[in-house]
Amino acid sequence: MGSEENKDVLLAFLNRTFAESGEAPLTEIVLLNPYTDKDAPLDKQSIFDIWAKTIEGKLINIEMQLFNKYDIEKRTLFYWSKRYSSQLQEGQTYKELKKCVTINILNYSFIPNERYHNVFHLREDHTGLELSDDIEVHFMELTKLDDQAIPLEGGLINWLLFLKGADKSSWEVLKMNEPTLKKAMDTLEFLSQDREARRLYEERQKYLHDEASMIEWATENGERKKAIEIAKNMLSLGLDVGIVAKASGLSKAEIESLRPIQ
Repeated sequence: MGSEENKDVLLAFLNRTFAESGEAPLTEIVLLNPYTDKDAPLDKQSIFDIWAKTIEGKLINIEMQLFNKYDIEKRTLFYWSKRYSSQLQEGQTYKELKKCVTINILNYSFIPNERYHNVFHLREDHTGLELSDDIEVHFMELTKLDDQAIPLEGGLINWLLFLKGADKSSWEVLKMNEPTLKKAMDTLEFLSQDREARRLYEERQKYLHDEASMIEWATENGERKKAIEIAKNMLSLGLDVGIVAKASGLSKAEIESLRPIQ
């Protein structure tokens, strides 16, 4: 979706996205950072961005994120504000500012509900009165999709199932529901047959697996340090080793080793 050749695919995806938030379909889109073959496979790491603009000047940022980098809500608002404020040139008035939309496609769960597509706006708490339409944030969580729940009609879910990596046995149905997906599927098939593209893909996959392992190790290491601190504090209060072990998750032998040497 990030290349000039597949701009029609991006447009179809955006129209399905905006249809779910009650907006009129787009007729044209301009890519502000088109992807090229010169882009290194590791440059994007676990995040891939697409920046685009409508003919009316509305700015759209699509971010695909494979791993939970944490603080996604603050990161989203930070980059949204930078994009929004960067529109004004010296001497221009605030009314020149155009709407900015951020679409986050996440390969992990973030919003504490069962909806795979959540849309946020700026509204008054009690009446729902909109303060401004200039901010719109979408969160699409692929992990909330049931792989077996192939829809019987067109809609955004077909796109998200494809992006999630639906089994090829489901592609025909997805393609019938959303004909524009055929081009995306053909492009993916072509890339998978190209030896150099496959090498770059495998290189990037290795990097992502390594990154996932590092994140897991850091998380587990941090949890163990926390457990040790809890155990030390409980021991200092004179609590029984068995109680400390149960509360911290450490073994009795590990807790005994934490006792200060007399």
